[in-house]
Amino acid sequence: MQDIFKKIIKDVEVELSDEFDRNFERKAFFNASWKETAHPVSRGSLMMRSGTLRKSINSEISGDSIRWTSSVPYASIHNEGGEIVVTEKMKRFWWAMYYKATNAQMFSIKTKSLQKTKRNTKLTKEAEGYKIFALMKVGTKIKIPQRQFIGNHPLVKQSIENVFNDNLKEVETYIKSILKK
Repeated sequence: MQDIFKKIIKDVEVELSDEFDRNFERKAFFNASWKETAHPVSRGSLMMRSGTLRKSINSEISGDSIRWTSSVPYASIHNEGGEIVVTEKMKRFWWAMYYKATNAQMFSIKTKSLQKTKRNTKLTKEAEGYKIFALMKVGTKIKIPQRQFIGNHPLVKQSIENVFNDNLKEVETYIKSILKK
C-alpha cells in the first residue's frame, strides 16, 4: 500500500506541475485570465519575457504533501498581488531601459527623423512606458495585480481526483489479474 501511495503522490506532482506550467501558456490561472499590463512592451507577455519565473518553479515531495517553490524574489508578488515601493535603483533601471529603447530606434539618414515603421512605433510605446515609471517619485507605491500561476483551484482538485481514480483502476486491474491466476 505504501508503494501505491507514493506512486499516487508522484503522479499528482507531475500532473499539477504540468498544469501550473501550462498557466504561463494560457496567460491565466486555469480559466481566470491574467490582467494585462498598463504599459505593454515589445518583449512579449509580462509573465513570459525571459521565462525565468516559469523555469524557476520546482516541486518537492515531503511525506504525504507536495510543495511548489520558486527561487526568484518576485514570484510571490505576481502569484499573490500586492504593492511595491519605487526606489532610486528602480528609477535608474527604468531610465536605462528608456534610453536603450530610444537609441534602438531607426532614424532616416536623409531627414534625420524617426522612420514611421511598426518596429519604431512599438519601441516608442515601450520607451514611453519606461519614461512613465522613471518619472515616478521615490516612495510611490505601485499596485501589482495578482497573476496567479500556482495555488488551489477547483481544477486542481479535479486533477487530483483523476490521478487517484486512474491509479485505483490500475490497482483494481492488477488485483483482478492476480485473482484470475
